[in-house]
Amino acid sequence: MTVYRYTLGALGLLLAAVGARLVAVLPDPLDVLVWLGGALVLHDAVIAPLVLGAGLLTAALPARGLLRGTLLTGGAVLLVTLPLLLRPGGAANPSALPLPYGRNLLLVLGAVAVAAGLLAAVRAVRSRGRRRRDA
Repeated sequence: MTVYRYTLGALGLLLAAVGARLVAVLPDPLDVLVWLGGALVLHDAVIAPLVLGAGLLTAALPARGLLRGTLLTGGAVLLVTLPLLLRPGGAANPSALPLPYGRNLLLVLGAVAVAAGLLAAVRAVRSRGRRRRDA
């Protein structure tokens, strides 16, 4: 287990060095640092409180684990898609971002909701079957 830990640590340091090297050769590395600082503030000031608030609001619900997983999955998909939805203006090259990202986001979020609903239904059916056998 220790060899595994040291190997992963060395790999992490190597990747951090590669990332630092890539940032250092940029024309304006300060832009990357500002972006990273903004991402950190956004996470700590907006995302983390929203996740904690959703956890607190769903704490008393019977299927809270499934609901929390669904909310986290939907939130992660939204965060990945948000830059594509909020990009200013159109792309200089129309083939660079040719897809309807708003519609596709709604389709993916719908699929996540349907999958969560099906999983909840399967759990409910199994639970009823166990109760009948125990009675």
